[in-house]
Amino acid sequence: MPYSKVITLEQFIVDQQSLYKDAQGSLSKIFRSLELAAKVVNRDVRKAGLVDILGNHGATNVQGEEQKKLDVIANDVFIAALSRCGEVCMIISEENDEEYYVDGCENEKYIVAMDPLDGSSNIDVNASIGTIFSIYTRKNLNEKPKLEDCLQKGKNQVASGYFIYGSSTMLVYTTGTGVNGFTLDDSIQEFCLSHPNITTPDDGKIYSVNEGNLADFPDGVQEYVQYCKEKDKTTSRPYSARYIGSLIADFHRNLLKGGIFMYPSTEKAPSGKLRLMYEANPMAFIIEQAGGVASTGDGRVMDVKPEKLHQRVPLYIGSKNMVTRVVAMLNNEEVAELANS
Repeated sequence: MPYSKVITLEQFIVDQQSLYKDAQGSLSKIFRSLELAAKVVNRDVRKAGLVDILGNHGATNVQGEEQKKLDVIANDVFIAALSRCGEVCMIISEENDEEYYVDGCENEKYIVAMDPLDGSSNIDVNASIGTIFSIYTRKNLNEKPKLEDCLQKGKNQVASGYFIYGSSTMLVYTTGTGVNGFTLDDSIQEFCLSHPNITTPDDGKIYSVNEGNLADFPDGVQEYVQYCKEKDKTTSRPYSARYIGSLIADFHRNLLKGGIFMYPSTEKAPSGKLRLMYEANPMAFIIEQAGGVASTGDGRVMDVKPEKLHQRVPLYIGSKNMVTRVVAMLNNEEVAELANS
């Protein structure tokens, strides 16, 4: 691309400022802080094989999962950057047991929820990982920030997005006016607009699910997986099975190419495994803005009222017709004939 046509993230945000609910530039400052933190984490990810930041940290997070060293580094980096920006009153993180109150920012209105390093089980094998974030405004600015301010439905999100650290480093985000993607140009250390106005196909040819747990899935999901495997020329089946074990990597591929990601409930995890606040809601906002669907199997993800910070939900997310079909099968409903399905 000729450099005269390059649009950096900062330029894009300034140009789009009039579309934001925020008119004073506070949201822009938050994005600049997220961008800086992502560059630092990206640098450490690139060095992962060269310095002592691989492997386990020796502790577990609130989910009972073993923390990796990069998990802890990423969490600290993002909290520090967001705290310094002066626009965020509270931060909630998958890695922290409780909400984090930013000193001196009690009167600010923004709350950030984040998974600082999604897919961290892939760190040691050099597979794609990423950072997921979500931004809310607290409801009552006349009171001090409190836990209840964080427990909002996903439909109240002001913005959400993710950074993916893969063969290239990208930022994909929405503020409720469509989805745009930016790729980091290492030579100038700027995120440049590379994927404007992302829309996801209504149908796809990829299904992403951990089939090792197939026998524990609800009957409707087992039926849908079998449907994906059947031969049928009119619907281009069988579909391709693609599962990395990193939500952010599977979601990103399916967003661009069309497909469905599923993490159903199981006997061991009756509420599912993915976190509503840190994973499901941010991705649901993005996929809906791109023309797709995100469901818990019982309803829209972004209509779920959180009861606790680390609440989990089942997740079916991706191309509209694919999600509609699996949800219908889950609920023993007749599957309407969908275009191109």
